[in-house]
Amino acid sequence: MSRVSVILVNWNGWRDTLECLDSLLGLDYPDFDIAVCDNASGDDSAARIREWAASRQVTFAEYDRQAAEGGGDGYQEGGTGTCNERGTGAWRSQSPKVTLIHTGANLGFAGGNNVGLRYALARGASFCWLLNNDTVVEPDALSQLCARMEADPGIGMCGSTIRYYQDRDRVQALGGGYYCRWIGLPWHHGRFTRGGSAAGGRAEARMNYVEGASMLVSRRFLLEVGLLCEDYFLFFEEADWAERARGRFTLGYAPGSVVYHKVGQSIGTSSNPAKKSTVCDFYNIRNRILFARRHHPVTLPTVYLVLGAELMLRFLCGKWDRGIMIARLMLSAGNCGAVKP
Repeated sequence: MSRVSVILVNWNGWRDTLECLDSLLGLDYPDFDIAVCDNASGDDSAARIREWAASRQVTFAEYDRQAAEGGGDGYQEGGTGTCNERGTGAWRSQSPKVTLIHTGANLGFAGGNNVGLRYALARGASFCWLLNNDTVVEPDALSQLCARMEADPGIGMCGSTIRYYQDRDRVQALGGGYYCRWIGLPWHHGRFTRGGSAAGGRAEARMNYVEGASMLVSRRFLLEVGLLCEDYFLFFEEADWAERARGRFTLGYAPGSVVYHKVGQSIGTSSNPAKKSTVCDFYNIRNRILFARRHHPVTLPTVYLVLGAELMLRFLCGKWDRGIMIARLMLSAGNCGAVKP
């Protein structure tokens, strides 16, 4: 049985995180632990997570970033751990079920997950499950992912059937989706459809990224491809990961792994441009440019045409500040990695 480390990133979202943790404790997979990476939340997330762990009577440890990335040695059951030496890569007989890691800053999706990935690698995890904290999972969600990965060693990253939390018959993504390089936009397979995931094989064959709300990655994938690129902060990290793995690993989809997603409550994600938060809009546009420049530079002219249309849409919606923001991002694309919201 392969050991799995489940990694959640929390930022001012303890209510979602606790609901996610409760669902994870109901998993039927026998050999997993959970690392919650807190990105310097300004609320009382840490205290709430400690209280939750005590009330559920799960073994619990707490580390700062340096200690966690060293493997979290010094753990004692029933208490918090300190790190005195680097991890050996072997799982300890008294590993905590839940670990709270203080990353020390708001590192974004990629940075927060990378702290958890380093912790998991140092402790010898065979697989890492990157799971959004605003999700709940079916009891067999992890076992289905592991079964698909173990059935095909060539798979480096595997996705789940993602359904909307508020409308559980409605699909957000069947595993992942297809990034259209000529317009710089991704489209999740099965998005907005209803019912089952009978098209699983077809969806897997057409995927060129795994939906980031639920991604199981292998240890070999992490060691050969590397961790998430932190330049993106939010959005396009999973597409960048898949692009870097092209030719070395395939992407998988486990239709029976079902995850319910609240869809970016904390950052204001929406399919309606008029309802997106400023931060969400900024990184979505910025990272489309950044991803295209890095991986498909020949497509930049058509990507810019689409962005020009979106700029006009923001103006038509009365979002003058957003339109100006898009214009600035387009003009500064030569150094868009340094642009700040």
